[in-house]
Amino acid sequence: MKHLWLLLWLTGSCLTNYATTIRVSPGKDALRTAIGKALPGDTLLVQKGIYQEHDINITRTITIVGSGMPVIDASSKYPGLLITADSVVIQGIQVQRTGRSSISDIAGIRISNAKNVVLRNNRILDCTYGIYLQNAHNCTILNNIVHTGIKNEINGGNGIHAWKCDRLQISGNNVSGHRDGIYFEFVTDSKIDNNISYTNQRYGLHFMFSHQNSYTKNTFRENGAGVAVMYTRGVTMYDNTFVQNWGDASYGLLLKEITDSKIEHNRFIKNTIAIHMEGTTRVDVLHNLFQDNGWALRVMASSSGSRFTENNFISNSFDVVTNGTLMLNEFHRNYWDKYDGYDLDRDHIGDVPHYPVSVYAVISEKIPAAMILYRSFLTGIMEQVEKVMPSMIPDQLKDDSPMMKKIEL
Repeated sequence: MKHLWLLLWLTGSCLTNYATTIRVSPGKDALRTAIGKALPGDTLLVQKGIYQEHDINITRTITIVGSGMPVIDASSKYPGLLITADSVVIQGIQVQRTGRSSISDIAGIRISNAKNVVLRNNRILDCTYGIYLQNAHNCTILNNIVHTGIKNEINGGNGIHAWKCDRLQISGNNVSGHRDGIYFEFVTDSKIDNNISYTNQRYGLHFMFSHQNSYTKNTFRENGAGVAVMYTRGVTMYDNTFVQNWGDASYGLLLKEITDSKIEHNRFIKNTIAIHMEGTTRVDVLHNLFQDNGWALRVMASSSGSRFTENNFISNSFDVVTNGTLMLNEFHRNYWDKYDGYDLDRDHIGDVPHYPVSVYAVISEKIPAAMILYRSFLTGIMEQVEKVMPSMIPDQLKDDSPMMKKIEL
């Protein structure tokens, strides 16, 4: 047995020693030829220049490192790279100008049925889909720039698109100009952090049926419809920024059919609707900032069992709106800049409850055209009458312990 282990060790050492570095310079099919000749474990050092190549298949474990950001140009007709081998590393490469198709999802770099792949410090420009992960596992997408400039969402794909994957690490990427910046479907146990997703036609982040994932320290800015989270459980969204997502149907964060999740220490600033909740259950919304939004919270009657605790609500047109009279969620110890109660015992907690739903929020929810009268003299009268003789505001939607001072988050 000892001799067998010695033989295996020597064999592995020999294979490692045979791994070589292959220099690749621009020329007809130069990169494709070099990949075809490379052995598992080899490194391709790709020199600066333009490589007019496409449909490049990587079927063995190799490392491709660009020197001076070499460009793979797919001539606006074809796919770029396809990775089907495990443990491939691609670093410092620019892939650009893939084709467009209504039949297939053409990508700059596609990872299919592979694991432990690393894409690092690359640029994916003017591609229908930037980085496409399909049945990929334990892959790392790190510090890439993914950008295109589509005019509408019908003609474009997603920046980073993942389908049926697990244990992904999506970190430090800059994604813009796509249909959805980051799109997940059937993705589990993954970490998405420190990405910037902005000016995408639809969502900065969009995921469905993707459980037990964490989203940390990302920025979603100026996207057509903000961020959408659907049909998912076990989501953690921590320390993200949702800013300037404006439009008739735009949200900072849309939650639909979400359960057992946490939204904590995020910043929602200047969005049409900061958070829209529909069919959500047991979602904790803790220690967030809601500032300068049209609607801070839009909590539909189909939502229940959620807690809103120690959040700051500052300078929003409407803090909370709902479409029902029964409220099955809890508001506790939040700071509301519209609170006009008092604190006689000076414990920094208001002595009377705060009702964050304004009468005009209820009216505008039922009659959207009524918004034309917002901030009018009539509106002020209606608000004062409602305080004296409540009739329209859900009496169960209240914060019994409103904070007198802004909470340090």
